[in-house]
Amino acid sequence: MAPLKKSKKTKKSSKKLKKNKSVSMVPVEPRVNEPDWWDSFWHKNSTTPGLLIPSNEEEGFKYFFRVAKKTFDYICSLVREDLVSRPPSGLINIEGRLLSVEKQVAIALRRLASGESQVSVGASFGVGQSTVSQVTWRFIEALEERAKHHLKWPNSDRMEEIKLKFEALFGLPNCCGAIDSTHIIMTLPAVETSDDWCDQESNYSMFLQGIVDHEMRFLDIVTGWPGGMSVSRLLKCSGFFRLCEAGDRLNGSIRTLSEGLETREFIVGGGAYPLLPWLITPYENDNLSSSMCSNFNAKHEDARLLGVRAFSQLKGSWRILNKVMWRPDKRKLPSIILVCCLLHNIIIDNGDQLHPDVALSGHHDSGYGEQCCKQIDPMGETVRETLAKYLLQK
Repeated sequence: MAPLKKSKKTKKSSKKLKKNKSVSMVPVEPRVNEPDWWDSFWHKNSTTPGLLIPSNEEEGFKYFFRVAKKTFDYICSLVREDLVSRPPSGLINIEGRLLSVEKQVAIALRRLASGESQVSVGASFGVGQSTVSQVTWRFIEALEERAKHHLKWPNSDRMEEIKLKFEALFGLPNCCGAIDSTHIIMTLPAVETSDDWCDQESNYSMFLQGIVDHEMRFLDIVTGWPGGMSVSRLLKCSGFFRLCEAGDRLNGSIRTLSEGLETREFIVGGGAYPLLPWLITPYENDNLSSSMCSNFNAKHEDARLLGVRAFSQLKGSWRILNKVMWRPDKRKLPSIILVCCLLHNIIIDNGDQLHPDVALSGHHDSGYGEQCCKQIDPMGETVRETLAKYLLQK
């Protein structure tokens, strides 16, 4: 059978396709002729009235962007391909020059670190509000995809290191982390308000739950859930809970203690959480007449506070999470929260040091009362008693 002849329409469509294809090719990052972005930013912002900005440029860089220059360069390397993979139309400064990847990353980090308005952040860089919005969201999308390896549950070898550190620091054998949660407060338009999003303090908020290791690195997070639910309910809605209940997480080797005592892997949490075989909470106050219980609570509290401190550092470093968000897109807000957690971990993973005064001076959930969960699993009670006896013997 003779091959079919191509119609003129097909040829025309083919030419059109080739033309379109040539337009959508990945562009090479443009050569930027603007002066070094940091020099101009530092000159413009280093003497801002009312801010205690370090006089040293290296420390000043960290003040504005929360990361050292080396870590900043690493972040740029993660997102560079994504930020130059689309024509940067509209991403220009007031002089009409295209923005470099470094300047785009700086704009996004400053927006997340300061929590200032897009207008204010744009003014400090010489760009408009729409540019700040576009740059920040492109950065969030890129880092969310490219930095996944900085927030993952540890493998067995890494978990053994974490358990050894928890025991050395707090005396708790086979402890794998500390859990806590915080509210991200926001305003919502009337059409989106509901009792689900209205929390115990009558704020509209979104929950963030995190589990951290001995270095306050996030090992697991869950967010996107309404702040109106209880902390214990948030836990039970998480994938982490389902994995633990199914025996697929915190399922490592049993640790044999003195005199035949043994304990499984577990994490520690406050009284807002249920007492479970793998989540150990403190004894209630009416049980503290026993020296065994009070001794256990003291050790438990020291370990649990790692979660509190991690959230204080997270919301202090990335102040966008600590300020009231003005009508955020609730579908996009989880990505913003995740990226801030990724940046928190990147700082730790790169051996970077934050300024000691960056963390919030008060509690990360200032104004929120302590929730109390009365759920007690008998097996969890046994694990807690075993740990309490072991600590008293030591």
